[in-house]
Amino acid sequence: MEPEEPDTRDQTPQRAGTFCESPPATTDFTDQSREPREDERLDAAVVGAWLRQHVPGLAGDCVIRQFPGGSSNLTYHVQVGGRDMVLRRPPFGRIAKSANDMLREARLMQRLKPVFPYVPAVLAICEDDAVMGAGFYVMDRIKGIIPRGDFPPGMAVTPELARQLCEELLDVLVELHSIDYQAAGLADLGKPAGYVRRQVEGWSRRYTDAMTADAPDCTDIMQWLADKQPAEVRHCVVHNDYRFDNVVLDPANPRKIIGVLDWEMAALGDPLMELGTVLCMWTEPDDPPVALASRQQPTTMPGMMTRAEVMAYYCGKMNLSMEQYDFYRVYGLFRMAGIIQQIYYRHFHGQTKDPRFASLVHFVKFLVDTGREQIRKSDL
Repeated sequence: MEPEEPDTRDQTPQRAGTFCESPPATTDFTDQSREPREDERLDAAVVGAWLRQHVPGLAGDCVIRQFPGGSSNLTYHVQVGGRDMVLRRPPFGRIAKSANDMLREARLMQRLKPVFPYVPAVLAICEDDAVMGAGFYVMDRIKGIIPRGDFPPGMAVTPELARQLCEELLDVLVELHSIDYQAAGLADLGKPAGYVRRQVEGWSRRYTDAMTADAPDCTDIMQWLADKQPAEVRHCVVHNDYRFDNVVLDPANPRKIIGVLDWEMAALGDPLMELGTVLCMWTEPDDPPVALASRQQPTTMPGMMTRAEVMAYYCGKMNLSMEQYDFYRVYGLFRMAGIIQQIYYRHFHGQTKDPRFASLVHFVKFLVDTGREQIRKSDL
């Protein structure tokens, strides 16, 4: 089953610094959790009781903290006794029909892990909404460094390492896209034929459904995407939210990816459509201020690839052409506008109080304007 894709989701380049081949033993750069946001707290007694019943070998009190990233599904750091785990559940409030499907995500991860070892191990799945009001699952925590807007304080990287990290990120994506999904028994994860059309139609519908009074009308972009659809180049497993802040780096060797997170939108699809989504959030140092202020990855620091270099490196590895680059770029921008607008819709209607979402409509307008400028310059 292909998912109804969900409402998902500093102004200066990365600060200068030095980086050793491996971090000092006394320094912990691993991703840290914090106290849950006020309107996203879970009942530790209820969660602990369920976990002790469904995960063998657990004993002791349950402590729940929250990882700060993410604008869609909620991610919690759960500890029972000495066991480190991660719990994923949908957001509170209205969500798109069949979006944020935790059960599908967990089962997909279980099936994908044997052929793609970067997937975290799923420990237990809860289908009973009575436990916390929604389905959820628990997985092993892959403890490591997650490159969010910036690397952790005190951990800067050299330009040489930045370049290596870009190559590693793209090499792992190529590895995912090169899986023989039919031989791996994953052919029923979706209907790959017609993927481009379904994505254009689906995101057009989802954007329209999430419109608020202050959101831009995108009828022209929707029509352009419908008219300019390219033929599908091939079919593969696509992650659909692949970026630096969804991978985990090895603390002992930060040039190496040891985990890939957030599989909620994974499906069978076209790899160049995925590349379009990667490029839409790849910020460069000379991008407009609104893009820099919204940056979620450290892609502005010295040594990081440009969007053109990302495209050339990936297509070279996959032996693909980007003659239709304008389409994939506009699609990626419009899709991200739809994701952000869905999040903003929840805040606009008072379904979440998260202050991060209050001004998201301005970013939606920027994405839409950028897409229109790409269309204006395109010769497709």
